[in-house]
Amino acid sequence: MKIRNISMMNYRNYDQLNIELGKDVNVFQGENAQGKTNILEAIYYCAFGRSHRTVKSKDLILWKQSIAQIKVYIEKDRLDKTIDIQMLSDGRKSVSINKVKLTKIGDLLGVLNVVMFSPEDLKIVKESPGIRRRFLDMEISQLDKGYYNALVGYNKVLQERNALLKSRRMDRNVLDIYDVKLAEYGSYIVKQRINYVALLNTHGKPIHYEITTGKEEIDYEYKCSFSLEGDLKENLRKELYRKRDTDIERGTTSSGVHRDDFTIHINGIDAKDFGSQGQQRTSVLTMKFASLEIIKKLKGEYPLLLLDDVLSELDLSRKKFILKSIENIQTVITCTGVENVEAYLTGSYRLFTVRNGTVEQGGV
Repeated sequence: MKIRNISMMNYRNYDQLNIELGKDVNVFQGENAQGKTNILEAIYYCAFGRSHRTVKSKDLILWKQSIAQIKVYIEKDRLDKTIDIQMLSDGRKSVSINKVKLTKIGDLLGVLNVVMFSPEDLKIVKESPGIRRRFLDMEISQLDKGYYNALVGYNKVLQERNALLKSRRMDRNVLDIYDVKLAEYGSYIVKQRINYVALLNTHGKPIHYEITTGKEEIDYEYKCSFSLEGDLKENLRKELYRKRDTDIERGTTSSGVHRDDFTIHINGIDAKDFGSQGQQRTSVLTMKFASLEIIKKLKGEYPLLLLDDVLSELDLSRKKFILKSIENIQTVITCTGVENVEAYLTGSYRLFTVRNGTVEQGGV
């Protein structure tokens, strides 16, 4: 799977843009605030139907315009596909594949597989469990539409259950119904998350060993808010019932997959609380490259890799690891100067220069 072409209209700071990407490495160089990240964001949007930076569609539309559009042309072994997304300033959006309009955003997932690595990804290690859950949810959803559907169903029931808990007309019989549905969706979600974390270990351990030249061993472990022994569905239902009085008192659901987390240990030490900045950054790098291998294993081909201004944050050995590892992967890199990557690229690459919402192929 390769992106051959991407075009944008009224997107961020681009009024019109049409780019032919190379099949290997594509380097977008330019000063800060010129629009490099906007190109990666547009590709990400075509994969997930959402931005990784904002939930507001109006933020994506060029100033004083009412509509923005992104189109990507994807070459696939069996069938080439064109993803066409239009966003309106009132928050509505339209997504089409090969001119057929989608009725559910979940149908977009998996059409274009993407792994993105940006400086903000350090939050996966350093900050709240919600960010780590979101990492799992995004990665698994592009591999398993059933997971995405279960997640949507779970969140809808959770919202309704919480509203009931806050209501003066709280009915325990209705809570029973919500608990059964949450357990049904939640058991599927937690199974897939545990499987994914196991794959992170399978593929991540040798990657991390190589990056750190054998000095560090990494381990990921899923932390569930209910028992994983036996019937997961029944375990979650029982846990919801056990905490019911507490939930009624607090007006919120205190157990379930929306409370889960996963830990990252380096040489047996929790990277979140005790890891150095370098160790935390390397653990995220390991996760991202493990995710590449997981998609390759399950889908039969590598996804597109997006590297947003991360090379300047890494030391020489990690920089060399990345640029050596992407030789067979279509990659889009942003950087402030091509000298940051040029000396380490061993294969072919295509260079673009970005200046104030315009893109020219070639160097300065």
